[in-house]
Amino acid sequence: MPNVGKSTLFNALTKKGVPAENYPFCTIDPSVGIVPVPDERLDKLSAISKSKKTIPAVVEFVDIAGLVKGASEGAGLGNKFLSHIREVDAILEVVRIFEDKDMIHVHDKVDPLFDIEVINMELELANIKKPTLYVLNTSEAADIVKRDFVSKLSGPHIEVDPIFGTGLDNLIKASYDLLNLITFFTTGEDESRAWTTLRGATAPFAGKSIHTDFQQKFIRAEVVSYDQLIEAGSFSKAREKGWVRTEGKEYIVKDGDVVEFLI
Repeated sequence: MPNVGKSTLFNALTKKGVPAENYPFCTIDPSVGIVPVPDERLDKLSAISKSKKTIPAVVEFVDIAGLVKGASEGAGLGNKFLSHIREVDAILEVVRIFEDKDMIHVHDKVDPLFDIEVINMELELANIKKPTLYVLNTSEAADIVKRDFVSKLSGPHIEVDPIFGTGLDNLIKASYDLLNLITFFTTGEDESRAWTTLRGATAPFAGKSIHTDFQQKFIRAEVVSYDQLIEAGSFSKAREKGWVRTEGKEYIVKDGDVVEFLI
């Protein structure tokens, strides 16, 4: 809906943004934000490898204008905004559960369940069916409304207060999970980096995240779990302990794997 705090939330998220020079795309539409996935494992890997650079996994957030009742029939530029939604992989549906006399509500009342019903109906009429996470834009004053609302809400949800920056890290992690993504790592003196792949991906498919050659010319991968690498203190010591495994094309990459691809 309009006036539920989408842009406020987007601005709070993108303050955590990643320096553009780390990535191949430097000119980005202002409604798109590249946000790092918080992961303390990466910092620890970077420390033991004495890496010159530390590069996190990222999630791309898109701030899309609010939908209103009748959007699927063109109301309020609905066709344009729905076309933007079709291009994303998952939806964060921001739901206002706070009262603010200075911020009008499109229906002149704060009724989060009704808002969700309207938005979901418009998405359904537009034949848009993607993973959805409800983001409850809350405040301390909204506790009573929130308790009543959450008890009736069906579907995954997370609470944020973008004005005070609370819940943002949890929202980023939840978005990553909503997309069914996992993190694997590469680490060395030049850089330690978190890479993204789909849960259940084979080693060659995961390697594609780094370079297409790693999928097309894959021979094998040397893999050690994050926990074992940290315990050993270095890749060479982990190898001495027999914790570094040689894996082939059928290996399913697990969250937290530290991988060296051989091509």
